[in-house]
Amino acid sequence: MKALAILSMLVATAQAAPPPTLEGLPLAELPKQQLPPKGCAAFLWTTSGTRTLVAMATADPAQLRLSLGGTVTDLARASQQGDAGFGFANSADYGSGDVTATLDMTVVARGDIKDGAQVSGGTLRLDRKGQDGVVLPIVGLIGCT
Repeated sequence: MKALAILSMLVATAQAAPPPTLEGLPLAELPKQQLPPKGCAAFLWTTSGTRTLVAMATADPAQLRLSLGGTVTDLARASQQGDAGFGFANSADYGSGDVTATLDMTVVARGDIKDGAQVSGGTLRLDRKGQDGVVLPIVGLIGCT
């Protein structure tokens, strides 16, 4: 009986534990993502340590998907500069409520990648009202349907 009570407490504690964050940052790993039904998506990983999927940008609709504190959040694109190809900009600003993000990326078309390209480098900047900003180096792949 006592073991059952302890087991119940452990299960409750595990369920109440905060979602894991990435390297002490407010970002968490995104769960597996699918290509959009049409258009292209950029799947973006961290560059250091274990490559972790931290963001997915889609060209149509123009948005950036992140996991903030374990909650998957879509931020609409607010502005963009430059043409990186595949429906993406060299630099784009996204936002929703008190959260803004800037995605800067270098896109390289490669002959060995069909229906997509490589994101050879870039940065993801995340700003939340009343909290410190974060800049994270990223790399990735673009896939198109």
